[in-house]
Amino acid sequence: MHIEPYLFFEGRTEEALEFYKQALGAKVEMMMRNKESPEPPPPGMKAPADKIMHASILIDGGRVMASDGMCSGKPNFQGFSLSVTAGNESDAKRKFNALAEGGKVTQPLTRTFFSPAFGMVTDRFGVGWMVMVPGQNG
Repeated sequence: MHIEPYLFFEGRTEEALEFYKQALGAKVEMMMRNKESPEPPPPGMKAPADKIMHASILIDGGRVMASDGMCSGKPNFQGFSLSVTAGNESDAKRKFNALAEGGKVTQPLTRTFFSPAFGMVTDRFGVGWMVMVPGQNG
């Protein structure tokens, strides 16, 4: 069984996908706009035709799915963070700084008892990230 996060960017999915492509090297596996749906929207759903109904991206082999949802303009990402592993301290710094651009650092990238480089940041879309180099700090 796999658990894969599904993020609702409420109208900013396309912008978020471009950001994650630049910041983390994300690869878009699939993207479908509302107007490309083979079926009409369910009653009461009035999302704009050009907005993203469903997208799937790969970040370092992990899948994250996304949608514009109801396009309220108010994404709400609370109670969780996404964790991204870096191959070394230089890679961690690059990923951390890229995610922090336009966002907010909640814990600076630093050496900890469990990692030579660990930090937490909330990106410009409000998604929390933990960036870390795995392994014991020695």
